[in-house]
Amino acid sequence: MDFLSKRARRMTPYTAGEQPKDMRYIKLNTNENPYPPSPRIREAIAQETDRLPLYPDPDATALCAAIAAVEGLDAGCVFCGNGSDEVLSFAFCAFFDDEQPVLFPDVTYSFYPVFAGFYNIPVQTVPLNERFGIDAADYFRPAGGVIFPNPNAPTGVYLDIASIRKLLDYHKDRVVVVDEAYIAFGGRSAAPLIQDYPNLLVVRTFSKSHALAGMRIGYALGQPHLIAALLRVKNAFNSYPVDRLAAAAAAAAVADVPYYTETAGKIVATRGRFVSGLRALGFTVLPSLANFVFAAHPGVPASDLFARLRAAGILVRYFDLPRISNYLRITVGTDEDMDRLLDVLAALLQQKA
Repeated sequence: MDFLSKRARRMTPYTAGEQPKDMRYIKLNTNENPYPPSPRIREAIAQETDRLPLYPDPDATALCAAIAAVEGLDAGCVFCGNGSDEVLSFAFCAFFDDEQPVLFPDVTYSFYPVFAGFYNIPVQTVPLNERFGIDAADYFRPAGGVIFPNPNAPTGVYLDIASIRKLLDYHKDRVVVVDEAYIAFGGRSAAPLIQDYPNLLVVRTFSKSHALAGMRIGYALGQPHLIAALLRVKNAFNSYPVDRLAAAAAAAAVADVPYYTETAGKIVATRGRFVSGLRALGFTVLPSLANFVFAAHPGVPASDLFARLRAAGILVRYFDLPRISNYLRITVGTDEDMDRLLDVLAALLQQKA
């Protein structure tokens, strides 16, 4: 017997990257940071363990203040949640409705249509250009709002600040959400625009840049009226705050700017070396400013490479979707990880020759 509601039946669940248990892999499929988090985090968590019998601060006040200090904003401009996906879900609920469609790229983060479906929000996907980039002018149309990652996922292509300003100016009566999950690895953040644009919400995660994927911490930056709207949604139906250990870890992490500047720099340097190696093997690689690259080889289907790499103990991400079915998304790991991958790819391509 089917007990599902009509709402549940029409949902299409998000498909996450594989978390394998059958063997040990070089795991380059979920954009995790290859380096450990700040050493300050261990002490911060230890100091909080005696307080675990007490509920956490429902507004994560100390964490919001720590983020605000680094960003040069007032604490009232920061909202914290249990991962950026939760923050994005609240944003869909708070700012988009069923009167006009929300706009996002045709090739983008695949959770956006899931959120839209859950909240019954109509969507219009806007095709990326032939270079897999966003053209701001393509979004100059009536809409209920705009959301996109910057750099985009899974392509890694970055949209410049001047273009973001154009989007904000055109949609001045609607919220524009810039999802900056990967901004630490290249490009300029849109956060400095917040003081000039009451319709800008910037969303980030601690999972990628701060190596805290296992703790699920995300946050939003925006003018106080946008933050109040997110709090209104959270407190209406999901009152679960960031837990004590996660809040303590994130506050310690956000304050350790030198450590994370160093690790991000290592990832960027490895990315450059890896892209050069891929191109030497004949791959086409999009210009990524994220901690992953998007690559295709003209002589071998991506689905074939994906399967052969998995058999060799290396996981990457393959999307069997229009326009990108011949591309692989590859997380940037350590230098040793990427050198091993290049060696395996070279051997696989030699077998095909």
